[in-house]
Amino acid sequence: MVLQISSPQAKPTITWETLPANFILPDEPVENIQQPSLAAALTDALGAAGYIQPEMLIGSNLGLVATVNKKIVVKAPDWFYVPQVHSVAEGVIRRSYTPNTDGATVAIVMEFLSEGDGGELSIRSTPPYGKLHFYEQVLQIPTYVTYDPYEGNLEVRYLQNRKYVLYSADAQGRVWIPELELYLGIWSGERLAQTMNWLRWWDKSGNLLLWSSEQAEQEHQRAEQEHQRAERLAAKLRELGIDPDLSA
Repeated sequence: MVLQISSPQAKPTITWETLPANFILPDEPVENIQQPSLAAALTDALGAAGYIQPEMLIGSNLGLVATVNKKIVVKAPDWFYVPQVHSVAEGVIRRSYTPNTDGATVAIVMEFLSEGDGGELSIRSTPPYGKLHFYEQVLQIPTYVTYDPYEGNLEVRYLQNRKYVLYSADAQGRVWIPELELYLGIWSGERLAQTMNWLRWWDKSGNLLLWSSEQAEQEHQRAEQEHQRAERLAAKLRELGIDPDLSA
């Protein structure tokens, strides 16, 4: 009898190459109507608070590309953030993002809900690669967020020594995201007539980053309060026999 001992899996060769123009990107359907809404809300709050700069890239369902053992691998996360990217020519639409070629490495990636084989927590290290393995070992993304809005389950993993470490939320149910210097947590409520468990940002002081619609509503309420204050003052002047409409 011959005893066969399996040798350790060889370390893959990873390169960063521009995606060929004729490469057909996978067209995976969105699993749930909440996914685009969650992604849009996260980006909206950052933009309304002035966190988004021209050199940054924030994407949703845009392919992240790496070449592993001479084969192109593409994963399209539900939301991701890159601090600095190379600009594209005017009129050109960015159809994918290759770290180290198109700009800096991806800093944050988020996946919503759960899949089966090759899904958000899959460590499958052979094609088709699991997402956790791809983000951890290939792209080496510092912060990986997974979120299930139905269960209200938020998990944040930080990359330490090439391995993801799961971090727990604080007493307020929030987790620090160092790349943006913001807290991320769950907020239940309504946005655009959709009531659900949203992912939202808080700053260092615990202030909620408002969506643009909330900012607009605040401005409307502030203007209405100023109008009411002016009306009360005018009424008081009239009681004193002074016409507030007359110029000085």
